Amino acid sequence: MTEELERTMRMNYLYDFYNSLLTDKQRRYIELYYLEDFAFSEIAEELDVTRQAVYDNLKRSKDLLEHYEENLSMYRNFKSRQEFIKRLKNKLGKSMDSETEEIINRLEELD
Repeated sequence: MTEELERTMRMNYLYDFYNSLLTDKQRRYIELYYLEDFAFSEIAEELDVTRQAVYDNLKRSKDLLEHYEENLSMYRNFKSRQEFIKRLKNKLGKSMDSETEEIINRLEELD
């Protein structure tokens, strides 16, 4: 996976976890850039602002999402849970009974 793709995926996850903490304006910038894959110039045209304003708003919004993650760790904890579930499935393999499988499925649905 490329570094750019990893950054985009991270921002999408951070947005999923913390979007309710952003303003409508911040959400719109993040959605257009990361979710809808608009270029700076397209966002500038869509929102009737300069490309510099797009850059500045995206940077502030991205920094804010990273700040929330640094303090709340929702994404880090999500990734850890996913890794533990994967390891558990691998460990149990074909010996997993239906009750254990149901419990694991319910754990996955919590996220």
